[in-house]
Amino acid sequence: MFSDMTRELPSIGWVGFLDSHAMLQSFLALVLAIFLGAVIAFHPTTRRTVDTREEAELPKVLIMYALIGAVVGEIVLEYGMVVGFVIFGLGGLMRFRTDAASTRDTSRLILVTLIGLIAGLNLPHFAVIATAFAWILIFVFDGAPVCELEVHEIPKGQVKGAAEAYRAVLTELGCKIISEDKSFTKSRINYVIRIPRDRTQTALHAALCERVPGEVRGEIDWEVE
Repeated sequence: MFSDMTRELPSIGWVGFLDSHAMLQSFLALVLAIFLGAVIAFHPTTRRTVDTREEAELPKVLIMYALIGAVVGEIVLEYGMVVGFVIFGLGGLMRFRTDAASTRDTSRLILVTLIGLIAGLNLPHFAVIATAFAWILIFVFDGAPVCELEVHEIPKGQVKGAAEAYRAVLTELGCKIISEDKSFTKSRINYVIRIPRDRTQTALHAALCERVPGEVRGEIDWEVE
């Protein structure tokens, strides 16, 4: 009986690949998940409390996990709870045996694993749709990366002037300043910024060193995920 079921599985996937109704249903499920995830991720009250790079990156991580949840739901809907336990086991393996550098990398790792699982379960239409959604989200979110910029060793008594100078140059370069934190006692300024798509960290660093007046200029350290 089991062998008969196994022989029938390939036809399920390729029929689904040609089934426009199944493709539309999967597409709408992923769209709804991303939309609802974005509603929570970009809640107005959250933006007012962002002061670190990790907090600035959190919305896109939440949306990626919403996509992951929808993908899991579609798989379980198609193949039942047995596959759900398989996914749970894979999640535990990745959690304890994989060293991901960040939550962003973890979400990508989980998503890629699920896409492989979908392909292995012979659901090519859904594997293609999930991959397309993931590719688009990564392109949108990571095209303008969030960076943390620390300016230290600012000349004594020049923190306020330095903040104004660096803020002006960053704005001219098209960067979006998410947060700015000044420490007068340590002569240091911390910025969380979003870099435009047409700029690189190297180009920004060179421009800041060139355009910020020497009397308020400090040393720059970058932190990019």
